[in-house]
Amino acid sequence: MNFPFYIARRYLISKNGKNAINIINILSFIITIVGTAALFIVLSGFSGLKDFSTNFTGYFDPDLQVTAVQGKTLQIPLSRKKALENITGIAVVAPVIEEKAFLNYNEKNDIAYIKGVPDFYDQIIAPDSILIYGSWLTQNDPQVVIGAGIATDLSISVNDYSTFMQIMVPRPGTDVINAMNLSRSFNTLDAIASGMFSVNEDLDNKYIFMRLSAARSLLNYDDYTVTALEIKLTDPSKEDEVRRSITALFDVDVAIKNKLQLNGALYKMLNSENLAVYLIFTLVLIIALFNVVGSIIMMILDKKKNLKTLLDLGAQVGQLRRIFFMQGSLMTLAGGILGLLIGLGICYGQIVYSWVLIAPGLAYPMKIEWSNILIAFFTIAILGVMASYIGSRRINDCLLSQAKL
Repeated sequence: MNFPFYIARRYLISKNGKNAINIINILSFIITIVGTAALFIVLSGFSGLKDFSTNFTGYFDPDLQVTAVQGKTLQIPLSRKKALENITGIAVVAPVIEEKAFLNYNEKNDIAYIKGVPDFYDQIIAPDSILIYGSWLTQNDPQVVIGAGIATDLSISVNDYSTFMQIMVPRPGTDVINAMNLSRSFNTLDAIASGMFSVNEDLDNKYIFMRLSAARSLLNYDDYTVTALEIKLTDPSKEDEVRRSITALFDVDVAIKNKLQLNGALYKMLNSENLAVYLIFTLVLIIALFNVVGSIIMMILDKKKNLKTLLDLGAQVGQLRRIFFMQGSLMTLAGGILGLLIGLGICYGQIVYSWVLIAPGLAYPMKIEWSNILIAFFTIAILGVMASYIGSRRINDCLLSQAKL
């Protein structure tokens, strides 16, 4: 067995002559355990929160969305539509029309985006997953499905036929806004809210769904003009091949975005928060591991007589330093492993038993990932090795000369 490792292991598991040093060592070990467990729990919490947030937008977003790079619309004649549907890897192609509109209801006003969707749009998203009241669109053009935030702002009730909601968009062309007769400056549709959806605060305050035919009539679009194509894939692993095939079908530049790219701002915010929390907890661990440095220095001072004996037996200064370096490293590694096991137990308990709730019936989301286990372990391991190295450098010629006296 390696000589420094053998001595370091003995020092780690044996009691010291002074009770204060035993207490310091125990506290250092406990701090390492708590710090590692806390870091892993926080990382798992953010992973769960990320999945929780993106799952909701996953119900709303298609696998791929195709839009024009320049301009607002795309031309999709029947030949191009059939060619798109015949691409291997595409299950459904849905033309959609999206435009900003002015809303009026009972003398209350708001601005939102109308989204005209075809009758088979339930093959692109799952409407039942986002509906909270009412029903999805039927064959009746004046029906809309409204976001919960917009419904609250306008005080709209589902299936209330006593008052229609007016949806207005400017007429196409130049110099069409007439201040003397605004009614002739806008195309208007009177609609009834047949349903209400909720995804997240931003989307709830942004969108109103309507039938594609109603949106075309409101915006004076022909049957081949759309603002976007939304696509459902048969196999997400074929995304790159599908992208290349779609690009080849268009004679204009198109932007093709997947769910991650459609929610880029949300992912960036969640990742930035995750990084910030990780750095804060790493700083806390760095401060906490100063206890390990102090513990090693106290051990060195307590073992000065032992150091003299080892020197007399022919041990080198580097070997003496490695003893305490290994002792500190073993302590932090053992504490890190134990802390990870405790953190895993807490996270698993939260997932199974829902100990902490963020709302009645809604448990705080947790997700156990290998990446978080490795991040927490290597963080405490690297910091522990650095702290042990700093502490072991306390052994120098001056200290060894005092040990010989």
